[in-house]
This record gives sequence, C-alpha cells and structure tokens, in this order.
Amino acid sequence: MRRAGKVPKLLAHRLFPSALYSIWLDSKLRLHADPMLIIEYFLWRKKAEYAISVHYDRTCVWEEVLQNKRLNKYNHTAIDEQFYFYQSDGLVKFNASGHDPVLPSYVPEGSFIVRAHTPMSNLFSCLWFNEVNRFTSRDQLSFAYTYLKLRRMNAGRNFQLNMFKDCERRAVAKLFHHRANGTTDPPPKNLRTDKNHSSMPS
Repeated sequence: MRRAGKVPKLLAHRLFPSALYSIWLDSKLRLHADPMLIIEYFLWRKKAEYAISVHYDRTCVWEEVLQNKRLNKYNHTAIDEQFYFYQSDGLVKFNASGHDPVLPSYVPEGSFIVRAHTPMSNLFSCLWFNEVNRFTSRDQLSFAYTYLKLRRMNAGRNFQLNMFKDCERRAVAKLFHHRANGTTDPPPKNLRTDKNHSSMPS
C-alpha cells in the first residue's frame, strides 16, 4: 500500500500525460493559496522545473537512516541494504560547508512537491520511483542518491531543481486535522484564492 501511494506522488506525468504541471500534497495538508500562484512562485520565478522543500530538521541521509530505525518506520535490515548499496555507489555524507554543494540538503520534506512535466523532471521522478520500488518506500532515503545519479548520467543536461526552505512550504500548505466523526472543518473565513489576494510568501 505504501508503494501504491508513491504512484500519484512521483508519477503524475504518467497518470495525467496531457498535464503540463502538477502539485503533490500529502493527505494531512491543505493548500492555502491559488495553485497557479504556487507554480509561479516555486517554478517560474526560480526558473525551476521541480520544487521540493528541505527537511525541517535533518540534512544528511545518515541522520535520516538513524531516525527511520529509531522510529521503526521500516524493517531495519531493508534500510541497511539500501543504505549500504548507496554508499557503495558513491553516496557520501552531506557537507553544507563544502565547496559549491550541489544541494542545500540531502533530505527533503516530501509532503509538498511542485513540478513541471518536462523531460528531465519526468526522468528524475521515474528514477526516484524506481528506487522506492526497488528498496524501501521511505522516499527521503533515496532522494539525494537519485538526484546525484541523474546528474552523473546526464552531465550535459541541466535539471533545474528548486529546494526551498521549509517555512515557505508551511506558508502555503497547512496541517489539516480530520475530525473523528468523518466531517472536516470548513476552510478559514479569511482564505482568499484569487490572484489579487494570495497567501503566497513574498
């Protein structure tokens, strides 16, 4: 079931082949801004084709592995198998102080993704899904490896990835609590979704 949930998350371009853009939102979140403004802010302004936020607490895959084990998010042996394979294929610890780091973090907050359905964006999504299907369903473990592999395999082609701050994600995608009786809270009264009154961060 966990892997089935990765299909709409990572393969939206396969589910909706005519769509030019897609926004993935975790079921626990609710958008608080016009989707077109979100695309404009996270993609067009940054000249990006894929946007995902950094994790609010962790930056290194080593930390993410320990946290997944600590919380028993997945079978420990399966996590180790995946982690050891990535290390054998060149994955190293994240170093923010290194010369010109390729990413601001190796661990994303994967509950909110904005993407254009470009060839490189689609390729990255397919490669990421392949890792989730091959190893554990914990996609935060495979994000950095997939990105670095894509760069290595396509040295002559740019992939414009926008890894933005988590506070920007929280400004447009709020945590949504479901009621126990099956009903939900109404949207906030001050929520405006027209283009002249956006909730987008500036």
